[in-house]
Amino acid sequence: MALTAGSAMAQAAGYVKTTSGQAIIFSAGKSVPAQPGMALAVGDVVRTGADGSLGITLKDNTMLSFGPSTTFTLDEFLFAPAEGGLQLGGSIAAGSLQYVSGAIARLKPQAVRIKTPTGIIGVRGTRFVAVVQP
Repeated sequence: MALTAGSAMAQAAGYVKTTSGQAIIFSAGKSVPAQPGMALAVGDVVRTGADGSLGITLKDNTMLSFGPSTTFTLDEFLFAPAEGGLQLGGSIAAGSLQYVSGAIARLKPQAVRIKTPTGIIGVRGTRFVAVVQP
């Protein structure tokens, strides 16, 4: 089952675990303050304020942590290992991201890509930090 932006029934790719300061999720044309337990779907945009931070765990146990003044979009997520369907893609436009690998990166590292304004990070290890400055 592939999850893509604009799905008639968006399914949760993961959940907000922690939040501090200003943190907002833009989903299906609405902006909602991020709260622990809130679902994150493909196409959702995470935005933190100057005092904000946010932690998300995806269904494959990938952990994403966002620092202040960050804008991140979950572009694609597919976790169907029994069928060989593994894909994780995101875009960070500004701010900082700490990534800790989950099952997708362990099973199929080439299936994980994080885009920045100046390049693409292909995951080959278990963790990294990306900082996008204006």
